[in-house]
Amino acid sequence: MNDTIWQVATLALPLIFAIVFHEVAHGLAARALGDPTATEQRRLSLNPLRHVDLFGTLLLPGMLALAHLPVFGWAKPVPVDARRLRNPRRDMALVGAAGPAMNLAMALVAAIAIGLLARWLGPGHRPGAATAFVMSNLAVFLSINLFLALFNLLPLPPFDGSHVVEGLLPAPLARGYARFRRVGMLIPLVLIVLLPRLYPGFDPVGMVIDPPVNWLTDHYLALAELIAAR
Repeated sequence: MNDTIWQVATLALPLIFAIVFHEVAHGLAARALGDPTATEQRRLSLNPLRHVDLFGTLLLPGMLALAHLPVFGWAKPVPVDARRLRNPRRDMALVGAAGPAMNLAMALVAAIAIGLLARWLGPGHRPGAATAFVMSNLAVFLSINLFLALFNLLPLPPFDGSHVVEGLLPAPLARGYARFRRVGMLIPLVLIVLLPRLYPGFDPVGMVIDPPVNWLTDHYLALAELIAAR
C-alpha cells in the first residue's frame, strides 16, 4: 500500500474515536455533576457524525500528519452549561479533566489489545496485511490518546487544562485568566504550526509534551509486552 494512503488509513479512525470518546467524557462528567445539556441535545453519542468537525477532526490533523508536525484536532465541543452544575468552579475543572482521563483510559485499552494480539500471533509470527493494519491502528490509537491527554492538559485556553487551572485559582485571578479564551484556537496554531515554521528546530510544544508522552508510552508498551509474554 502506498505510504501516504497507509498513513491516512491508519490515522483517521484512531483519531476520530479518540476525539469522540474525549468529548463524550466531558458530557458524561457534566451530567453526573448536574448539567444534562449534552443529553438534551443528543450529544452523548458515540456516533462520530454527531461530533466530527470537518476541519478540526479530519482536514487539519491530516495536513499536520503529512507535514510531519505534531497531530492535534478537535471535535464539535459537547455543550456544557456551567450554570447548571452544582458547584460551577469545581465542577468545570472536573468536566475539563474528564476528557484527558478518558484518553488515558483508551490508551490503556489499546495497550492491552496490542498485548493480546501479539500473544495470539506468537513470537516470530509475520502478520498478514489485515493483522498489520489492525496492529498499526492500535499503535496509533495508543499514541494519539496519550498525546491528546497531555496536550489537552496544557494550562492554556482553550485546552482542558485551562478549566482545571480556573478551578484552582482564586476567583479574581480566574476571571482574568479566562480572558485568554478570546483568542480561541489561535494559541495552539501559533505554538504548533507558526513558530516551528518561522524558527526551524524550535518546538515549544514538543519540548513540554514529548518527554511525558514518551515516558507514558514506554510504560504502556511495557504492559503490552507483559501481556504478550504470559
